[in-house]
Amino acid sequence: MKNYWTILSVVIVVVILLMSSVLYQVRETETVIVTRFGKPVRPVTEPGLKVKWPKPIEVVHRFDSRSRLFDFTPIDEPSTAGGEPIIVKSYLVWAIAEPGVFLTSVEDVESAEDTLKTLLWDAQNSVIGKHYFSEFVNTDPDKIQFKQIEDEILSKIRDKAMQDYGVAIKTVGIKRLNVPKDVTAKVFDRMKADRTRKKESILAEGRAEAERIRSDAEAKQKELLAVATTQAQVIRGTGDAEAAKYYEMLKEDPELAMFLRNLSALKKILAEKTTIVLGVETEPIDLLKGIPDMEPKKTTSGARN
Repeated sequence: MKNYWTILSVVIVVVILLMSSVLYQVRETETVIVTRFGKPVRPVTEPGLKVKWPKPIEVVHRFDSRSRLFDFTPIDEPSTAGGEPIIVKSYLVWAIAEPGVFLTSVEDVESAEDTLKTLLWDAQNSVIGKHYFSEFVNTDPDKIQFKQIEDEILSKIRDKAMQDYGVAIKTVGIKRLNVPKDVTAKVFDRMKADRTRKKESILAEGRAEAERIRSDAEAKQKELLAVATTQAQVIRGTGDAEAAKYYEMLKEDPELAMFLRNLSALKKILAEKTTIVLGVETEPIDLLKGIPDMEPKKTTSGARN
């Protein structure tokens, strides 16, 4: 009986050891690559209990499949298209997408990030050299091209990282921009000069517009004055013609002319409340005594009534 339990215990231990050598668990956050005699044979991404050949035939290599953040601060200062040196601190988000390629090319996360550092550095230098400083720093937000620059850097490293290292680059971003002090002073001077040019341009446009408005007003003024002068001349000519008729009539009867003149003067004098001390014989006050007896004179054109 004692031997029975001993044999059973040995069998159980053997079965457990055998199962542990052929079975393995894949977690949801893991990507597994199985190698056979050192060569990758199959990736496993689905979680659960899996079966393999025991060691040393097949070996399981586990990698964290979650996304990782890698911050990158370059040591050197790349130059923009205009020659200004800047330091661009960037970052990228990456994950292991092809565990077989990752295992054979970089093996571990530390080596992978060293490789990504080189890729990102080369891509940044290339892209930054194609863009001007005003696309990084500008008083006009519409002229800052961070998004376009980030997309260009991403497109330069994404395919190579996947094909050569089995790494999926999900995002590339600019975290911070540092500018040397001497460059900062030059930038401020350039920004000041740019604002001065804009101010002068706006003032010049305003002066040109004011001159245009002034010239237009003067032209309209001359036009209106010409029209008014013409109309006044027409009215004056018409009045002179009408007056000439009455002058001819008055020449034929001077007494009537004097009477009408005195009557008009008296009307103007009495138009307002005015106290005047004059003799009753003074013209045109004598009209207040009575209307003079005037006989209409005959003219060559007929009798006037």
